[in-house]
Amino acid sequence: MADLTPTPESPGLHIAKPSPYAPATGSYVCSGCDATAHGDTPVQDLVDEYTAQHGPAHRQGRSH
Repeated sequence: MADLTPTPESPGLHIAKPSPYAPATGSYVCSGCDATAHGDTPVQDLVDEYTAQHGPAHRQGRSH
């Protein structure tokens, strides 16, 4: 399996939840910004932040 962890060379968002009973983990890297979270609620907040701030920039061809 490929390593899908985001890096400065390959920015993006990565979320993992190995089972329904394990806490989620997440991380993102985007144009010099990075963040990590552990736990279902903090990971949801991380996804919301990435989606609101970083995702739109990439869809429009901009960085960050």
